[in-house]
Amino acid sequence: MTTADERRTPESALPFFGVALAFLITMLGTTLPTPLYPVYQTRFDFSALTITVIFAVYALGVMGALVATGRWSDQLGRRPMLGAGLAAAAASDVIFLASDGLHSLLVARFISGVSAGIFTATATVAVMELAPRAWPRRAAFLATAVNMGGLGLGPILAGLLVEYLPWPLRLAYGVHLALAALAVLVILKVPETVNRPARPRLSLQRLQVPDEVRGLFFPAAIAGFAGFALLGFFTATAPAFMIGVLGHDSLALSGLVAGSVFFASTLGQLLQERFPAPWRLPLGCAGVILGASLVGVGIGLGSLAVFLLGALVAGTGQGMAFRAGLGAVVQASPADQRGGVAATFFIVAYIALSIPVVGIGLAARAFGLATAGMGFAAGVALLAAISLASLLWIRRRTPKADRKRPA
Repeated sequence: MTTADERRTPESALPFFGVALAFLITMLGTTLPTPLYPVYQTRFDFSALTITVIFAVYALGVMGALVATGRWSDQLGRRPMLGAGLAAAAASDVIFLASDGLHSLLVARFISGVSAGIFTATATVAVMELAPRAWPRRAAFLATAVNMGGLGLGPILAGLLVEYLPWPLRLAYGVHLALAALAVLVILKVPETVNRPARPRLSLQRLQVPDEVRGLFFPAAIAGFAGFALLGFFTATAPAFMIGVLGHDSLALSGLVAGSVFFASTLGQLLQERFPAPWRLPLGCAGVILGASLVGVGIGLGSLAVFLLGALVAGTGQGMAFRAGLGAVVQASPADQRGGVAATFFIVAYIALSIPVVGIGLAARAFGLATAGMGFAAGVALLAAISLASLLWIRRRTPKADRKRPA
């Protein structure tokens, strides 16, 4: 099977930028609904719990696509899978445009999750394969930055459109549908980096945690769970807290706050390279603890400044913890099992996007929005603290000569 090293034209950066643009457009679409949730809530008389369930269905679509199609691009080629991801994104936009109630919104969010799952698995590899030879060390980070950048831009774009232009539940999806069409044209021009086998074998992505990596996997996964739970919190419920607790009803501002977490995550992933490998994951955990605590305090005080500061600190810590944790467990795994370990890690992360935010909806119904938010923030900080304590305990038990690997 021929790979990118043999078939790409490394002198040209255009294919790289083309896939990166399509990646950004696709991920942008998955977070467009964030500032629109209050509008849906008013238009269809949804409860806070219903909004969190709509968001959680997205994570189910992502996980299903990751497990089902995670390895298909190696058999079918990158371009067909990228095209399938864009088709799912466009179908989601069409359903959103025609939505008239809960059922259509659930279907649209699930299909949006499928598009994200396909693209996360395929475009990450394609971006790295098509990166010019002068950028080898940055290729993985650039793939992540495009992913997170798209997720961050989605709420900002939708917030501006819904705040200042007409058709609040239509315009954002119409704009994204046009962008998706542009992305399709771009992908058609991108060279294929994989030769299809004569008889493609499509199989599910295996989930596994080898015995030799379990001691590291679980604290890293706990940290990843805590960090992604925070991302889910801001993506699904930031507008509700901005309006109902902090007293700011600007949907553009809500979109900006939600998007800032993803940009901070990208910054954290870049900053972690500046620290010694053994300290990257613990420092990320510390950032999540501090950021989640500030988010809880901001909710308790009704302070937007503290709430936003918490979002930025938590996002930075999440980025550090996620990249360091994933890198550590993959590096420590046997070479022939690394794909399954990475897939398992991502599944844990996307479970964190769904279940905790539904818990917020349930808790808000029982105890009120502010209490639910403070309880959630405390729970995330506790999880990150457990991860940090586990990592420090592992370090104390590990001989100094064996501490060269990331932890």
